[in-house]
Amino acid sequence: MAERMDRSMYRFVLKHSGRQQLYILIFVAISWPIGFMLFDVPKQIINRALGGEGPPFTASVLGLFEFSFGGSQVVFLVILCVFFLFLVFVNNGLKFHINISKGRTAERLLRRLRYALFSRVLRFPLSHFKRTSQGEIISMITAESEPIGAFFVGSVVDPVFLGGQLIVAIGFIIVQNPLLGVAAAALYPIQMYVVPRLQKRVSILSKARLREIRRLSDHVGETVTGIVDIHANDTSNLELSRFADRLAVIFNIRFEIFQRKYMIKALNNVLDKAAPFLFYLFGGILVIEGNITIGALVAVIGAHKDMSTPWKELLNWYQQQADARVKYEQVVSQFSPDGMLEEELQHTEPEGDLALDGEVELANVSLVDEDDVRRLAGVTLNLAASSNVAVVGSGSSGKDYFALLLARLAVPTSGSITVAGKNLVELPESVTGRRIAFAGGTPFLQSASVRDNLVYGLKHRPLRPPDYDEAESNKRQSDVTEALRAGNIEHDFSADWIDYDAAGVDGADALFERMLEIFDAVELSDDIYELGLRGTIDPAERPEIAEAVLKARTAMADRLRERAYSDLVELFDRSTYNTNASVAENLLFGTPVGDTFDIDWLPQHPYVLETLRQSGLVDDLVTAGRSVAETMIEIFADLPPGHEFFEQYSFISSDDLPEFRMLL
Repeated sequence: MAERMDRSMYRFVLKHSGRQQLYILIFVAISWPIGFMLFDVPKQIINRALGGEGPPFTASVLGLFEFSFGGSQVVFLVILCVFFLFLVFVNNGLKFHINISKGRTAERLLRRLRYALFSRVLRFPLSHFKRTSQGEIISMITAESEPIGAFFVGSVVDPVFLGGQLIVAIGFIIVQNPLLGVAAAALYPIQMYVVPRLQKRVSILSKARLREIRRLSDHVGETVTGIVDIHANDTSNLELSRFADRLAVIFNIRFEIFQRKYMIKALNNVLDKAAPFLFYLFGGILVIEGNITIGALVAVIGAHKDMSTPWKELLNWYQQQADARVKYEQVVSQFSPDGMLEEELQHTEPEGDLALDGEVELANVSLVDEDDVRRLAGVTLNLAASSNVAVVGSGSSGKDYFALLLARLAVPTSGSITVAGKNLVELPESVTGRRIAFAGGTPFLQSASVRDNLVYGLKHRPLRPPDYDEAESNKRQSDVTEALRAGNIEHDFSADWIDYDAAGVDGADALFERMLEIFDAVELSDDIYELGLRGTIDPAERPEIAEAVLKARTAMADRLRERAYSDLVELFDRSTYNTNASVAENLLFGTPVGDTFDIDWLPQHPYVLETLRQSGLVDDLVTAGRSVAETMIEIFADLPPGHEFFEQYSFISSDDLPEFRMLL
C-alpha cells in the first residue's frame, strides 16, 4: 500500500522545515528586546534629554542598566537619538533577514509539495485518470497550491513574531502604568472570541468554493474536448446556460465570503479605534494627577499605535491559515487514491541483467475497473516466451484490459501473473518498462522534437554528464543542493539519458543512422523531410545548417537567373518593382513579421503614411487604387455573389462591391 501524504498542513511544514523554523525563531526572539527599546528610548528622549533639569543626565537600557552623562544636554540628546537610529537599523536588519529566511523556506516547501503531488500523479493507477480530469490535476498542482505556498512563508514564524510584537507593546504599556495596560488589552478578548466564529463559516464556504471551481474546470475541459459535437448539435446555448448556472453558484458563495470577511474587518476597525478613547481619557487623568509623565503617555500612545499593525496582521494570518488549511486538505485528499504504485517500484534499479525470457502464466486473474464492472473473470493460461498470440473480441470483451495487465499497466483485482517465475506485480518499473513493450491505440507525443520523441523509450536514467564549465558546474551543484533540501530528484535533466546499448548502437551518429533506417521501414522518411522543411532553426545552435541554407539560397538564386528558369520566378530587386508581389509587399521589401506592419492596416500606419508623403507617392497610389476599383466594379458588377471569377481574378470580394461603389 502506497504511503499517504501528511493530512495535516502543520505536520507537513514541521516535518520538512523544523530546523529552519527554529533558526528563524531565534532571530525573532532577538528582535523582541530591540522592539521594547524602540518604545522606551523616545520616552527617555522626552523625559530625560528634553525634560532633564541638568547634568548628570541618566538613561537606562531595558530598565536594567543605567548610565550617567555629565556633558551638555544637547550632546546627551544626540547620543540618545543616535542610539534610537542604531536600534532602527538593527531592527530592520533583523526583519530583513527573517523575511528572506521565511521566503526561502516557504519556496522550498512549495517546491517539495508540488514535486510530491506530481510524483504521485506518475504513480496513479490508470483507472484513476478516467475519474479525474486533466484540468483538475493541473489546477491543483499549479493554481491551488500557490496560495498554500504563500501561507508557508509565515505558517509558524508569523504568529510567534507578530504575537511577540504585541506582547512587547502591551508589556511596555503595563510597565508605564498597569491601568493603561489593562485598557490597551481590554478589547482584544472580544475580537479573539468573535473572529474565530465568523471565520469558521468562511472556511466552510471556501471548501464549497473549491469544489465548484473544480466542477467549473471540468466543464471547460469537457467543452474543449467536445467542441465538435457542440457545434454539430447546436448546443452552444445549453452549454452557456450550464456555465452561467455554475458561475451563479460560485458568485453567491464568494459574495457571502466577502460579506463575512468585511464584517470581520469592520469589527476590528471599530474596536481598534475605540482604544485611543480610553488612552486619552484615562491617560489624561493620570497626567493631570501626576501619576504618569507626558513622555510616558506619548510613548504609550505610540506603542498602542504600533500594536494595531501586528494585531491586524495576526488576524490576516488567521484567515490565511484557515484558507490554506482547507486548500491543503482538499488537494492532498485528491492525491491518495487506492491502487497507487509503490514509490520503491518506480525508482528501484534492477540488480544485474534481469531478463524476462520465461513463460507468462496467469492464474485465476480477475479485474474490476473503476466503475466496479468486472472486465476479466478467472483467466488462467500459459504463454510460451517465443509465442505470438492474438487476443480478439468486441470492444467490451476485456481484451484491452488484458493487454494492460500483461504490460503491468493495470494490477489484477485477484489472481496472479508471473513472468519467468517472477511476480509481475512486484517487479520494479525499471524492469517492466524496459523489458516489456506496449503500443496503445493513442500514441503519446511530447512537445519536443521528433528525435526526442523517437528516443523517449531509451531515457531511463542519466548515463553521461554534460560538459559544464566552472561557473555552470558551480551553479549545478547549487541546484542539486536546493533540490535535495526540497526533496526533489537530483538527476541532471541536461545530461545524456539515451541508452545506446538498448538501441543496439554505439553512439549518437550510429543512432541517427538507425533512425533513418526505421523511417524507411515504416515509410515516414518523406513526411519527416517535409516536416523539417516547414520548421525553423536557431543559427546560434546549429550554425552548420544555417551556413548550408545560405549557400543553398545563393545557389538557387544563381540557378533561377538561368534562361530556362528566369521567367518562372521573379526575385526581389531593390531597384525594380516586383510585379508578382503586392504594393504593400514591395513597400516592405518582403512580408511582415509581427503585427507592427500588418498588411491589412498598412495604409493607416503613421510611419508608412509619412514615408509615402515624403516620397510623393500618396496621390499616385490613390489614383491607382481608384482605377483598380473602377475596373473591378465594371467587370464584376453583374456577376452573382459566390461566382468562381471572384476567387480567381477579382481583387475585391462580392460583399465589398457595394462599399467600393459608394466610395467611388
